[in-house]
Amino acid sequence: MIPSILVEEVDSLAGPDLDDLCDAASDAIDAGGGFGWLSAPTRDAFERYWQGVLVVPERRLFVGRLDGTIAAAAQLIRPPRNNEAQAHQAQLTGAFVAPWARGHGLARALTEAVEAAARDAGFRVLALDVRATQDAAIRLYEGMGFTCWGTNPCYAWINGQYVAGRAYIKELT
Repeated sequence: MIPSILVEEVDSLAGPDLDDLCDAASDAIDAGGGFGWLSAPTRDAFERYWQGVLVVPERRLFVGRLDGTIAAAAQLIRPPRNNEAQAHQAQLTGAFVAPWARGHGLARALTEAVEAAARDAGFRVLALDVRATQDAAIRLYEGMGFTCWGTNPCYAWINGQYVAGRAYIKELT
C-alpha cells in the first residue's frame, strides 16, 4: 500500500498534532538534521517553540503528514516590514523530515508548498540555507532549480569544529 502524503499550512497546534510535530522534529534532530539544534530540547521547550512560531506574524508553518501523522515541517518567513530593499525575498527555513518518513516525497511536497505560498504572496525570490553535509537536501533543492550563490565555511559549530553551509535562491517569476 502506498502511504498518503499531505502538506498543509497550520495556524494552530494542539493534542496529537503538537505531539507528532515535537516527536518528528526530535527524531530529525537526533538523526543530524537539526535545523539549528544539535540536540532536541525538552518537550516543554519544544512545545513553546512551535506555539511561538505560530504567533510570529512574519512566519507561516507548513507541516507534512504521512498517513495522517505529522512527520515533517518547514517555515516561510517574510522580511520585516521596515526592510523595503529586501521586501521581494522570502526565506524557507526550519525544514525537516523525520527519518522514519523519508523517501516518500514529503521534502519535495513541503518545498513546493512553501514556494507556491511565497509566489502567491507576491515574493520574487525564495532563499534558504543548509549545512553542506545535508546531501539529500542539497540534491533536492538543486533539482528543484535553486541556485547555490555562496558557501559559508563557518556556518555551524558542531562537535568542536566548523561545518560549512550553502546559501541558495530561486527566482519565482
